Amino acid sequence: MATTSTQATRTILERFPARCPRGSWPAEEYAAAQRAQGKPDAQVVMDLPSDQFLVVTGTTTE
Repeated sequence: MATTSTQATRTILERFPARCPRGSWPAEEYAAAQRAQGKPDAQVVMDLPSDQFLVVTGTTTE
């Protein structure tokens, strides 16, 4: 039986607190700006233990 393994390599570009003013999405805005500047894989993920949104780049490699 063949098995595969994947390892995610991500870089955290910026951290934002989960609590933001109503109608404000600074992590999403930052990620969009990064994509506009040539980082097409910039995305927002939630880090539950720290209660923060992280803007990350990176790919999953096999």
